[in-house]
Amino acid sequence: MTLTQRSNRRIPAMETMRRNHLVARYLWFALGVMITSFAIALIAKSDLGVGAISCVAYVLAEASGLSFGAFTFIVNMLFIVGQVALLRRDFKPVQFLQVIVNIVFSSLIDVSALVLSPISLTTLPAQAVALAVGCFLLALGIAIEVAPNVILVPGEGIVRAINAVTQKPFGSCKAAFDTTLVVVALALSFLLLGRVAGVGVGTVVSAVAVGRIVNVLNRHMPVLAHISSLTRDAMGAPEEAL
Repeated sequence: MTLTQRSNRRIPAMETMRRNHLVARYLWFALGVMITSFAIALIAKSDLGVGAISCVAYVLAEASGLSFGAFTFIVNMLFIVGQVALLRRDFKPVQFLQVIVNIVFSSLIDVSALVLSPISLTTLPAQAVALAVGCFLLALGIAIEVAPNVILVPGEGIVRAINAVTQKPFGSCKAAFDTTLVVVALALSFLLLGRVAGVGVGTVVSAVAVGRIVNVLNRHMPVLAHISSLTRDAMGAPEEAL
């Protein structure tokens, strides 16, 4: 058998492997989105404050009577528009799939809130447990979302866009963006409700703990390394998200 024949036989096998990897990557991403949406609803259920990325949506939901998920969708759409405005031609068309992810993600928050509605957290210890479990699940969901390297969720996408435009460190952009969201949420709380809503100890705890938990999971969960390995072909070269 000639070298050319061997190469021709290898190409279909590599293409099949690439397709299988791509399907697996999107399935893992979907699982991460489901875990993250449930975690956000659980943290909100603790009534100790929601995460920084969710606090504006939470305040607007409290003030309007619309669901938390509905305003999460609206705020995330603004994040996507912001990415397009900042990146312009550098905004990759595949990232328009964030709109579909946003629809699913926002809907799952409302579904999760409905599932959790019969649970009553009337004591501080119960609220603290809900917050702790929610932060762990949020970190797990984020780690699983990021590992397949397919689509950005809008909250991460807007920070990466700011990072790309300003050339500031990603962590600095994330901290500044989250701080801005908390300030906006506080202002909206007093303006629309006359009290603080959505921002509390849970906001601080999630901001401090979730990133650190993600780092621990990335170091000690072999499944995350396996998911990341799906992003490269047999030769070690990165594979596209589509």
